[in-house]
Amino acid sequence: MRALLILIIVLAIALVVGDRVAVVMAQNEIGRKIAAAYNLPNQPSVDITGIPFLTQAVDGKYQKIDIRVGDWSQEKLSVHNLDVTLTDVSAPLSDVLQNRTSNLVAATASATAVVPYDTVQGFAPTGVKSISNGPDGLHVTGTFSVEGIPVPATVVVTVAPTSDGIEVTPVSVQAAAGGPTLSLSLLKQALTFTVPLEKLPLGAQLTSIQPGANGLQVTAVAHTVRFSNLP
Repeated sequence: MRALLILIIVLAIALVVGDRVAVVMAQNEIGRKIAAAYNLPNQPSVDITGIPFLTQAVDGKYQKIDIRVGDWSQEKLSVHNLDVTLTDVSAPLSDVLQNRTSNLVAATASATAVVPYDTVQGFAPTGVKSISNGPDGLHVTGTFSVEGIPVPATVVVTVAPTSDGIEVTPVSVQAAAGGPTLSLSLLKQALTFTVPLEKLPLGAQLTSIQPGANGLQVTAVAHTVRFSNLP
């Protein structure tokens, strides 16, 4: 009886160790493929949640996969702290083993990232000197033309997701001490601009934007994400 108990314990340990080895291998492979698909300088960290992993692999269903990308660039645009969460992932074991991606689908992909203010400023009109978050909203400070005369001022703007990216729109203006009053209607035309962040990796499109201490905190979501559509 004692020998049987020891054997059962050894087998249980082997199954646990094997499960953990399998999940690490799968996580590394997912990270490698995403890094290659998006030309990332570093392989992202991947965490397949749920225990045991092997049961999920046999069923071909994964509840959640967290992917920490970090920095990510798209042409002239860079973001920081990019995290992606895949939920309800369907990946039949036979397709995974044969490296077929046509049937690999995630029900949703949710992404969060930070767009630094210096990146936002790179798309702003000439005259903008700084962008920062204040108690009454996002502040754009600079020197703006009023009837051909440069006037220093601070403008409070709103940010919103659009089909083209992040739209920045003036909502109020405060002239510098002793300076002339500025027309908001004139500034709206001159200071409305778009940061071209249409989507994040895995096709996630912007759904919300919140100004933060170091940049714009953006959230993006995609539905029915097919891995065969990766670049």
